[in-house]
Amino acid sequence: MEYLHLIIAGLSGIILFVFGLDNFSKEIEKISGEQFRNALSSATRYPIIGVLIGAIVTMFIQSSSATSVISIGLVNAGVLSFKNSVGIIFGSNIGTTVTAQLVAFKLTHFAPFFIVLGFILTIMRNRASLFGKAVFYFGFVFFSLNLISTTLEPLQHNPTLIAFLTEPQNPVYAILLGCVFTALVQSSSVTTGLAIIFTQQGMIGLENAVPLILGANIGTTATALIAVFNMDTAAKKAALSHFLFNVGGVVLFLPILFMYGYKLAEFDQNPALALANIHLVFNLTASLIFTVFIGPFTRFVDYVLGDGDMDFDRIVQPQIEPEDNFDTVKQKLNTSTDYLFNFLKENYNAVTLSIETNYKGLYDAAEKRIAYVDFLKKQMQYFFASAITLINQKAESKELLKLINQFDYLFQIHDSIKDLFETKRFLNDSYVELNSDLLLLTRGLSILTLEYFEEIAAEMRDKSSDNQQVVLKEKAKIMQQEINDANRSLLLLMLDPERKDAASLINFVTYSQRLKDKLSNFAHLNVKLTHDIPDAHDAKQ
Repeated sequence: MEYLHLIIAGLSGIILFVFGLDNFSKEIEKISGEQFRNALSSATRYPIIGVLIGAIVTMFIQSSSATSVISIGLVNAGVLSFKNSVGIIFGSNIGTTVTAQLVAFKLTHFAPFFIVLGFILTIMRNRASLFGKAVFYFGFVFFSLNLISTTLEPLQHNPTLIAFLTEPQNPVYAILLGCVFTALVQSSSVTTGLAIIFTQQGMIGLENAVPLILGANIGTTATALIAVFNMDTAAKKAALSHFLFNVGGVVLFLPILFMYGYKLAEFDQNPALALANIHLVFNLTASLIFTVFIGPFTRFVDYVLGDGDMDFDRIVQPQIEPEDNFDTVKQKLNTSTDYLFNFLKENYNAVTLSIETNYKGLYDAAEKRIAYVDFLKKQMQYFFASAITLINQKAESKELLKLINQFDYLFQIHDSIKDLFETKRFLNDSYVELNSDLLLLTRGLSILTLEYFEEIAAEMRDKSSDNQQVVLKEKAKIMQQEINDANRSLLLLMLDPERKDAASLINFVTYSQRLKDKLSNFAHLNVKLTHDIPDAHDAKQ
């Protein structure tokens, strides 16, 4: 019975450890999630930079799984190339070794200090309180490890158990155990931290602990593999790279473990610190080896999964180059205006088609496209901040403000399309299907809106036609009449209590009115593209 209590107490400590680590990661992402994503998305064509970024980001959020999933999400959004993501994934394994070092040096004894400090920061009413929960959970993680260590201390006096755990086992079995346990708890840091604690307690021999942490590296890829089921080929390549890299690293070290693993049992000077250092050396060496051979490695992944088409064309995001001046920046913004406007039109089409049908693929595609524009919106803010440094004249300042205003209108159009998508989400959540009359109403309104998009795009590219504005005004008038008719039809249908679909669709017409108004406002800007712009479909990442 005594041992049963110890086991339950030990399991409770492990659960608290997993809980603390998960919440610490979430708090750090909440505080600086956008900065982390920008750091990841800024990875250059040099793989070693990606390795450093991946290591630093993981060092802060203490989760290689989170770093990998964020990277794969950026690849799926077209923000990060597959090849650039590989370096970040390699680096994430290095960053996760920090936890092992902190535990090995017994810095866990400072855990109560961080818990108290975190609590004080949380109840304060100033900017410092933003960091309160992160500091609290940081201390909570190591407090949980101390709890596990203290709880399991009596087991050190059980000679039968210690003899079994310290007796050299087949490394393959230990690797599998580490892999399965890590996949279950979704964190290699948990497995590594526990292995070091048990080694400090003398409960596990170093020769058994090393293969456990090797297996943890493989198990941590489970999160990324699960995350890519509905993603593009490029994202699947990134996830496969994560898996192959971690498995490959273990395979590289396995012969050494088989040949010299028995000598680990002879090491008796601070085995926990030795284990943490082995963990660091293993991850650092594997990352460097794979980085050197990143070309053949990525070509092999390309061969396995093929090229694969992205599910939608991405927009080439403008970047400030060292040789740029204001004129080149203005040209890039003109190009982006055309691309973005066409992309928004395609988004609107995807959203309305998803409303008219119950095809899940269309719904998922629309959701992904909208999330992509949300990301672009943030990226353009950084671009404009950089563009300000190139202004030398008052006239250029006015032009930049005009361009910023232009993009603000475009993102307002995006916001209305996003609202329309929420109508579809509501229909799905409420299990409401539209009757044929409302499907025709939706289709009629969406056709007119798409035509309005087309006329505005034509007006932007036509440098000489005064007739275009007349056509636009006529289209806007026809569209307004269609919206008014749709409102009247829905109000009449809502009198019938059986027509729940009419009440559910009323927001669609309201948001369509807002979209039409925002399109009209954008058209009134009289945007003229002064450079030859290729078709938006040619812009692929």
